[in-house]
Amino acid sequence: MKMKAALVTDVHKVSIQEIDRPVLKDDEVLIKVKTVGVCGSDLHLFRGTHAFRKPPAILGHEIAGDVVEIGKSVKTVRIGDRVTVEPQYGCGDCEFCRQGLVNLCNSKVVPGTAKWIGVFVQYFNAPEKTIYKLNDAVSYKMGTMIEPLAVAVRALRRATVKEKDCLVILGAGTIGLLCLVVAKQMGYKNVVCTDTAEFNLAMALKHGATLAINPLEGDVVAAVKKLTGGKGADLALIAAGASNILDQASACVRKRGEIGVVAMITEKIPFYSYQIVFNEQTMYGAMTYATKDFEEAAEMVNNGLDLNDFITQTMDLEHTQQGLDVLSQKKDSVVKVMIEL
Repeated sequence: MKMKAALVTDVHKVSIQEIDRPVLKDDEVLIKVKTVGVCGSDLHLFRGTHAFRKPPAILGHEIAGDVVEIGKSVKTVRIGDRVTVEPQYGCGDCEFCRQGLVNLCNSKVVPGTAKWIGVFVQYFNAPEKTIYKLNDAVSYKMGTMIEPLAVAVRALRRATVKEKDCLVILGAGTIGLLCLVVAKQMGYKNVVCTDTAEFNLAMALKHGATLAINPLEGDVVAAVKKLTGGKGADLALIAAGASNILDQASACVRKRGEIGVVAMITEKIPFYSYQIVFNEQTMYGAMTYATKDFEEAAEMVNNGLDLNDFITQTMDLEHTQQGLDVLSQKKDSVVKVMIEL
């Protein structure tokens, strides 16, 4: 049987094509896709800058839908279940898988690659172990938001600094704003967000930011120092890729504070490392999420966390190219573009 799929076939070009429906393995379920999200990593594929995914490739990894078929060994999922998917699975045997760090497995399988199709399709197959059920009150769109929310959970859970007096989030796009939501849930007292888009700054203030600053118009470091009595923030999260953003993060953070990098910055950018040494700061990376982070994000959404504000555009599969253009060029006020099938 055939189904429709959205593929990036060349730089800045999306094609809707007919492909074969997946054939289930014994441990898999088949999902009739209802909603999928456009992610920043999809933009990397669209622009030809992704680290390992190259055209032609099916887009996407953020999904929600209905289970319509199950493999014969599946025990915990039933036909009719409304679900989302943790879009990764590892070998199960390496040192990272044994620690629950499937995100670091060298043999990790993710959608949109030769071993697993992307989610911009009418029907998507996924192993039972990657399936998360949605509560009846949770919409498909909210179910789709669990994946990017898990990225934010990971970014904050990687921090080891105990104080939660001040957090700086550099970049208030989808992930930056979701980091704000998670930070407020975790009890951070003051959160400073930056972005060059006024819409994103307004969204940050609406969702609890203490300050929202356009770095092209205001002095971010001075504002953070003033807010903290000259001390600096406990933690800065980098969720954008400006050329000065590493230096800015370090300048915002106090002595023995931390800097978390969640943005996928694919170009080399300068960094004045002396500040890290002089102030004994710690820098860490946050790669997608571990399964425990995805579980936490799913629990937050299933318990009623409302992220509808962040879904700013909804389109059908045939307009996937338009959705990527909107996010890439930021012609409109945009946070998350959702595709409905």
